[in-house]
Amino acid sequence: MRALSIAATGMDAQQKRVEVISNNLANMNTTAYGTRRAEFADLHYQIVRAAGASSSATGEIVPEGVQLGLGVKTSSISVDMSQGTLKATGGDLDVAIEGRGFLEVTLPSGETAYTRDGALKRSSEGVIVNADGFPIAGNITIPLDTRRITINPDGEIFAQLAGQTAEQSIGTFTLASFANEKGLEPLGGNLYRETAASGTPTQGQPGQDGRGTLRQGHLEESNVDVVQQIAELIEAQRGYELNSKVISAADQMMGATTQIR
Repeated sequence: MRALSIAATGMDAQQKRVEVISNNLANMNTTAYGTRRAEFADLHYQIVRAAGASSSATGEIVPEGVQLGLGVKTSSISVDMSQGTLKATGGDLDVAIEGRGFLEVTLPSGETAYTRDGALKRSSEGVIVNADGFPIAGNITIPLDTRRITINPDGEIFAQLAGQTAEQSIGTFTLASFANEKGLEPLGGNLYRETAASGTPTQGQPGQDGRGTLRQGHLEESNVDVVQQIAELIEAQRGYELNSKVISAADQMMGATTQIR
C-alpha cells in the first residue's frame, strides 16, 4: 500500500522542518544569524493514465488523467539574509554592517571566509581578528600605545596614540558582495564560504557600488522572528501527527484485508 511510504515521506519532511526551526530558535541570540527555512517539493508521479489520452471506449480525449503522487522531498534549506536589528554595545571594535556586504576573514589554511559578525577582537600582536582569532583581511594592526579607535562609515580605521591629539589612519575595512548571497556555504562560527552558486565576490569600500556602511559600537542581531518560529513549530507538529495517522489508518486497512483473506 503506497499510503505507508507516502506518509513516511511526509513525516520525514516535517521532521526536517522541525530541525530547521530548532536551529533557528537555538541561534536567536547569535550575532548576524540569518533565519533558515525548509522548502519542499512533491516527488515523481506514477502515471496511470496521462491527461489528454484517448478513451479506449469511445476514442474521446479524456480531460484529466490519473497521476498518483509518491510523496514529498526536501528541495532546499533557504536562508534569509535580510539585515537584523542593530544593537548598541559601545565596543570600539564592534562594527555592524548597515546594508549588503560581508567582512573578509583569512582562515588558517589561507582560504578566505566571509562574515557579517562584527564582534571583532585584538590579538596579542594587535591584529584585528574575529572571535576565533582569524585575522580580518588586510592584517590590520593596532599600535600597542593606542588609546582610542575610531571606525567611520566608510570603513576607515583611525587610532589615537598616547601623547597625541591627532588620529592617524591604520587601515581600511573592505566589504565583499555576492550576486547570490543565499548560495554561500555556511561553515559555522558565523562564517561563510564562496560557492559556484554564490558567484565570485566583489570587494570594495563600504558605501560604494551598493555595499552597506559600517556603524561602530553596534552589532547586528539575528533576524529570527520567535513568534513566527513557534507558529511554524506548531504547524509542523500537526503535520507530523496527521501523517502518522495516515500510517495508522493504512495499517488498519491492510489488517482488514488480511483478515478477509
